Amino acid sequence: MSSTTPRVLAVANQKGGVGKTTSVVNLSASIALLGHRVLVIDLDPQGNASTGLGIDIRSLNGSVYDVLLHDTPIEDVVLASAVKGLFVVPANLDLAGAEIELVPMMGRETRLRKAIERVANEYEYVFIDCPPSLGLLTVNALTAAGEVMVPVQCEYYALEGLAQLLRNIELVNKNLNPTLQVSTILCQMFDNRTKLSADVVREVRQHFGDKVLQTVIPRTVKIAESPSHGQPVVVLDPSGVGAKAYLAAAQEVVNGRA
Repeated sequence: MSSTTPRVLAVANQKGGVGKTTSVVNLSASIALLGHRVLVIDLDPQGNASTGLGIDIRSLNGSVYDVLLHDTPIEDVVLASAVKGLFVVPANLDLAGAEIELVPMMGRETRLRKAIERVANEYEYVFIDCPPSLGLLTVNALTAAGEVMVPVQCEYYALEGLAQLLRNIELVNKNLNPTLQVSTILCQMFDNRTKLSADVVREVRQHFGDKVLQTVIPRTVKIAESPSHGQPVVVLDPSGVGAKAYLAAAQEVVNGRA
């Protein structure tokens, strides 16, 4: 049990296909494997973080939707993953309408923050997997978090859309959550056969300096396959290069080097 408040990280990038959910699944699992209690909150209606951690989202008794819209206590919908110390607040397609349903509600931006406060002393890390849009679900995540982690893929247009995300973070910072900051940039899908990947990492480091983790996540078949097995790559292929990279990145996050 943690006697201090947990580190709450919203993982956000509204550009699709950057491996955002993959990084949530594997970093949270890696940090749990390092001996910490970790909670993943899936805020994406597709529920990919939930299924990536072995949760069957078709047979849920409750989900993050019930927490946000029906005031269900968050502890009532927490499920254990297959990784010791790693727990999940799952999502499914019920969440698809939540953006609209939240609009008339009182305290609509702070509902997730209040839910997390109920279980704050039970976890050391909370990862929130944001949807790729910048609507009310993402605003809830940014209002609840102390830090934002931004996964960036090592491909053309890697920084596209980041300016808009940073503007939104600034707005939330000004109006709803004065302590929010971008703490961590994670470069992934790195292909060491291309000059482009190295160029992108260099450009991201020039932009964001020491917020960028030293560890770069390679593009590997095992990382790509792991969601279909409902297992993080650190469980599916623990001795592979992808798993080792995520464990090294997790160590950096835990050490607060970002």
